[in-house]
Amino acid sequence: MAFVVAIDGPAGTGKGTITKLLAEKLHLINIDTGAMYRCVTLECINKGISVSDENKISEVLEKIDIKLKHDNGRQKAILNGVDVSEDIRSPKVDGEVAKFAALKIVRDKMTPLQREMEKDGNIIMEGRDIGTVVFPNADVKIFLDCSLEERARRRYKQNIEKGIQTTYEEVLSSIIKRHKLETEREIAPLVKAEDAIVVDSTNMSINEVVDKIENIINLKLKEKNNG
Repeated sequence: MAFVVAIDGPAGTGKGTITKLLAEKLHLINIDTGAMYRCVTLECINKGISVSDENKISEVLEKIDIKLKHDNGRQKAILNGVDVSEDIRSPKVDGEVAKFAALKIVRDKMTPLQREMEKDGNIIMEGRDIGTVVFPNADVKIFLDCSLEERARRRYKQNIEKGIQTTYEEVLSSIIKRHKLETEREIAPLVKAEDAIVVDSTNMSINEVVDKIENIINLKLKEKNNG
């Protein structure tokens, strides 16, 4: 059986960077499930489909082809044969992805695809409901948390580095709205699994967070190998 690490938590906590670094250090396959929901969102936006039009969304889901590929340590999102790794991180997708990800028809399509990825080997998967829905029996469950203000500061810094022109206030407002959507939605709300270990990264460096989670994973790996 594959060894599965589930990293859950809200947007802007550094899950993507931390999961990537852990995957490299521990030789795990890194899977960013958020990229899959972003691909669905981008496809619907490009086709002018509203989040309220479930019939049209269902048609998109029947035909959509999403592949997550790894190239020189970087995950690429391939949507219908096209590399959309940059497009899915745009502000227009940021503003809509939580709404599309809250739809039952979307999650019903994505969850089995995510579970299939366990067949590829030992994995570290990040998202919102990995430890609660996708892999409730994961070997390690981490809930990565962070204050709203720090999450906004980090996202704003990322945007500036990528040449995306937004203000800190706009980013903070978007983070607050998204957090509200994710925690209050009816389908797969963002909640901590009962047996997840909480790591609050607000006042921690990336390396400190990586070291802490790496120690947790190594301890579990040792227990599993000895068992």
